[in-house]
Amino acid sequence: MTRKKNKKSSHKISDLTNTILSILKKERNQSFNYKQIASKLGVNDASSRNQIIKKLHALTADKDIEEVERGKYKAIITTEYHSGILDMSPKGTGYVISDDFDEDVFIASNHINRALHGDEVEFYVYKRRKRGKVEGEITQIIKRAKKDYVGVIQVHNNYAFVIPDSNKMYKDIFVPINKINKAENGDKVLVSLDDWPENADSPYGKVLQVLGKPGEHNTEIHSILAEYGLPYEFPHEVEEFANKIDTSITKEEISKRRDMRDVLTFTIDPKDAKDFDDALSFQVLDNGLYEIGIHIADVSHYVQEGTVLDDEAYERATSIYLVDRVVPMLPEVLSNNACSLRPHEEKYTFSAVFQINDKAEVKNQWFGRTVTYSDARFAYEEAQAIIESNSNDIPKEVSLTGKDYKTSPEISKAVLKLDELAKIMRKKRMRDGAISFDKVEVKFDLDAEANPIGVYFKTTKDANKLIEEFMLLANRKVAEFIGKQSPKKTFVYRVHDEPDVSKLAALQGIVSKFGYKLNFKDRKATTASLNSLLQDVVGKKEQNLVDTLTIRSMSKAEYTTHNIGHYGLAFDYYSHFTSPIRRYPDVMAHRLLQLYLDGGKSVNEDIFEDKCNHSSNMENLATKAERDSIKYMQIRFMEDHKDEEFLGVISGVTDWGIYVEIISNKCEGMVSVRDMKDDHYVFDESHYALVGKISKNMYQLGDEVIVKVKNTDLVKKHLDFNLIVKSNTQV
Repeated sequence: MTRKKNKKSSHKISDLTNTILSILKKERNQSFNYKQIASKLGVNDASSRNQIIKKLHALTADKDIEEVERGKYKAIITTEYHSGILDMSPKGTGYVISDDFDEDVFIASNHINRALHGDEVEFYVYKRRKRGKVEGEITQIIKRAKKDYVGVIQVHNNYAFVIPDSNKMYKDIFVPINKINKAENGDKVLVSLDDWPENADSPYGKVLQVLGKPGEHNTEIHSILAEYGLPYEFPHEVEEFANKIDTSITKEEISKRRDMRDVLTFTIDPKDAKDFDDALSFQVLDNGLYEIGIHIADVSHYVQEGTVLDDEAYERATSIYLVDRVVPMLPEVLSNNACSLRPHEEKYTFSAVFQINDKAEVKNQWFGRTVTYSDARFAYEEAQAIIESNSNDIPKEVSLTGKDYKTSPEISKAVLKLDELAKIMRKKRMRDGAISFDKVEVKFDLDAEANPIGVYFKTTKDANKLIEEFMLLANRKVAEFIGKQSPKKTFVYRVHDEPDVSKLAALQGIVSKFGYKLNFKDRKATTASLNSLLQDVVGKKEQNLVDTLTIRSMSKAEYTTHNIGHYGLAFDYYSHFTSPIRRYPDVMAHRLLQLYLDGGKSVNEDIFEDKCNHSSNMENLATKAERDSIKYMQIRFMEDHKDEEFLGVISGVTDWGIYVEIISNKCEGMVSVRDMKDDHYVFDESHYALVGKISKNMYQLGDEVIVKVKNTDLVKKHLDFNLIVKSNTQV
């Protein structure tokens, strides 16, 4: 009897061709042998190794790969590769935004290849369009956008998973049990993504910090900051350093400055402001000109380069204005005290002083360090009352104190003249092609526990515009003063490029649904029609939507040493000089201006360009955090209004639902297409609409609908609506 040989069981590796090609293409500058490929596949048995060896030989014969030295293989590359930034969608698909393409490149979920939202990636595009779009595959992650994520931890016996808050993070994060940092099941945590092994479905991480219980107010606010890597308290050594700074006003320091303490000076700020970093002075000169000083807190006097205080200010780069709090760039001893131009206190300032005629023309200018004394502090509402009264007498609703010899009529006259000059300057700016963005700002009335008890809209009036025009004047003239010097000197500019033509065309496509038409014949026609559009929508239900879409069609303003002018303001030169308490680029501008006033040589451009890039990036993160805090507070507000019906306008349409903005409070939520039970709705991209297959009923961008709150999710910052009915009032 013949004995059967024991056959060794072999496991066939699935899709081995594509797997090997993917490995070699991903690291195409390296060569691999069969052992290294087996290791990457996580196999080490003889059968698997033999399959790999055979496949390598077959791919070499087919000229898909080449044997560069004995037993070492590389991919043969015939594809053109590009780079860009990945923008993930909640559905797990993504788009790569790349300078190489006029449109974003669609990436299916199975071709994301472990890239995450915001990553800089390498990719190639398919030769033929798929789904009517340019489509591609990510081949390599060039640079991760971030490594820290906020989420809720689920703790099991031997391991844990963190479910990220962000709907753009499509994978949960695996955390070994010894790396949960005492987190308890259900806690909200900050987790660091450490590794993503080749054979693992999820990335591996460790818990850096336990933020608290989901849904609690402070937990959610701290989570917003942690999500963007932003701080919410100062390191002890920074606080200690700041508290030891000598903030006294000394005769020795005054002697080095222009003394302007006897010139009428005052601040105009929001009524709830805690720091005042700019003041205006006003006097009529013997030659009939008006001497107007824009006085800015001299932060650079206290924040010296090379100190822990300066390092921290640079890292933060900006103050962050959340709904219920400010996360300052500088410790309170400076931001709210020494550098705050509080009434009836002498302060060190950095000033731009102009002699201006009745036509608002600058006839003379001076820049330098000063010492000033603020005679009065106005809230915007109080300054507005003076402007509206058009009288030299201070209105009774304005509370004002000052030096005995400074009479109320003096201040009132100053405010009225400044308002008159500001209106002339604004009119000239608009004539030169500036764009007037007066977007409605949503604000909340909060009780003592930071619960939202009301919503109101911040409006811009003449008093706000008065301050804005003189701050713009200082910023522009400082930038001009340095920008026009020869030889060229390195400086920090605030620039704004011209809008992208394709974005303007997309804007036209949307606003035409509301009956508006734009003219893009040339720059003058473009700015004129954009201003006309922004003016025409004021007070209408679609105002917030159109304002938002118009802003999105613009290029982003940023900091750079390479001046290209500011499109939105219609300035050839522009910088940020007027808010050094809350913006680090202003601190840099002060230092550079003083250096050049003292006859110093130009600084290293590359170093300051890096600092500009960092400042722009931090500003972007702060803006996102501020928006998230508003969204969070809107959801908290709507939690108490679940039984009410609201009139809203459709502000966005996607294939998964419609977004609706409530007209009365600007809260935005989503109606899922799955909840629209009366028909099967399909997304019509050309009409920005969902259309019923049977009824042909259409829900289009700009339509009015009545909605009711379905669900509020404070953790995900998501608001869901049920659609009650389409309103009879149509656009």
